Amino acid sequence: MSICALPARGGARPTTVHLDLITLLIVSSIVLLGLIIVTSASMSIASKAAGDPFLYLERQFVLVVAGAIAAAFAFAIRTEWLEKSALLLLALAGVLLIAVLIPGIGHSVNGSRRWIRLAGFNFQATEAARVMVLIFIASYAVRREAELRSSLMGLIKPLLVVSLFFGLILMEPDFGAAVVLTATAFGVLFVAGARWRDVIGLAVIGAGLLAAVAVSSPYRLRRLTSFRNPWEDPFDSGFQLTQSLIAIGRGGWTGVGLGESVQKLFYLPEAHTDFLFAVLAEELGLLGVLLTIALFVALAWRALHIARLANEAGLKFQSYLAAGFGIWVAIQAFINMGVNMGVLPTKGLTLPFMSYGRSSLIVTLAWVGVLLRVYHEAAQASRGATAASLRGDSAVRLRGGAGEAVEA
Repeated sequence: MSICALPARGGARPTTVHLDLITLLIVSSIVLLGLIIVTSASMSIASKAAGDPFLYLERQFVLVVAGAIAAAFAFAIRTEWLEKSALLLLALAGVLLIAVLIPGIGHSVNGSRRWIRLAGFNFQATEAARVMVLIFIASYAVRREAELRSSLMGLIKPLLVVSLFFGLILMEPDFGAAVVLTATAFGVLFVAGARWRDVIGLAVIGAGLLAAVAVSSPYRLRRLTSFRNPWEDPFDSGFQLTQSLIAIGRGGWTGVGLGESVQKLFYLPEAHTDFLFAVLAEELGLLGVLLTIALFVALAWRALHIARLANEAGLKFQSYLAAGFGIWVAIQAFINMGVNMGVLPTKGLTLPFMSYGRSSLIVTLAWVGVLLRVYHEAAQASRGATAASLRGDSAVRLRGGAGEAVEA
C-alpha cells in the first residue's frame, strides 16, 4: 500500500490517497510483457504493411498511455456515483450494443459488426458495455440482497437482463464476449450470496443453452469440429489451431529466444492479437508461460483480496465490483490461453492487457482504475473505523478516570 497526501484548498486538511502498489506492479508487469511480445509478434506484419517494424509497438504504447489516463479518470470517480448511476449505465450499454448493429453507425470487420467509428477510431462497443452491465449487476446484488439470498427469482431477474445483452452481443456476432459476460455475472451473483442450488441449477441450464447456440450456427459449428480434430483439415478450418500448437510445441522449456519465432512469419494468423500467447510460448517456452499464468493468477487473487477488504469495511457494492474484475480477468485469460493450447474452441478473445487491441486495452486499464478506487475507499473506511474506535476507547478511559477522581 502507498499513502500520499494531496494539498487541499482553503486551509482544509489534505486528502489522503491510498494506492495499492501490488496491483499496480502486477498490471505494469503484464502490460510490459505484452508490449514486448506484441512487438516481436508484429514486426514482420508491420514491415510488410507499412515498412515500419515497430508500428504496432508505437500504437500499443499510445494505447497504454491512453488507458493510463482513462484509469486516472476512473480512479477520480467515486464508486457511490457508479452505484447511483447503475440503471443509466445499463441503458447506455444497451444503446451502444444496438447502435453497433445499425448500418452506417456500426463498422464491420471480417464479417463481424462490433465497432463504432469515432473520429477515425474504431471503438468496440462490447468492451465498455459489459463493464456497465456488471456495474448494474453489482448494484442489483446490493439493492436486492435479501431476495437474492432467499429465492430463485432473486437470481433469475438479473440473469434475464444479462440474457438480453447476451442476445445483442451474439447478433454482432461475438459469442466469446457473450459467454464471458454471462459467466462473470454468474460469478458476481454467487459471491453476493445466491444459493448454491440455484446457481448450479441455472448454470446447467445455461450450459445447455450455450451448447445449443454454439451448434445452431454453421460458422460456430465449424469452429467446434475443427477444435475437436484440427489436423483433419490443417490448411482450412484447423489452420489457426494447428499453427498455434506448432508454435507452442517449438517453445520447449525455455523457448527459441525472444524475436526468434518462426510461426509469426505469416504462418500464424492474428499472431499479435488473439494468438499472442502462442508466440510467447514459442519464444519464452514453458517458463514464460508459467510466468504469464502466475501474473494473471496474482492479479485475480489481488482483486478478490480487495473485494474482501471492501466487504469487511461495509462497502458491498465496491466489493462486488472488485470481485467482478477478478472473475472477468481469470475467465478471459483462461479462455484465451485455452484456445491457444487447443483446450477450448476458438472464441476470438484477446489476452487481457497483452494482446494488441485498441478499445479492449483502454477499457481494461480504466477498469483497473475502478479497482484501485475500491481499494482507496476500503482503506479510507477501515482507517476511519479504526480512528473512531480509538476515539471511543479514549473517551471511555477519560470518563473512567474522571469517575475515579470524583470517588477519591
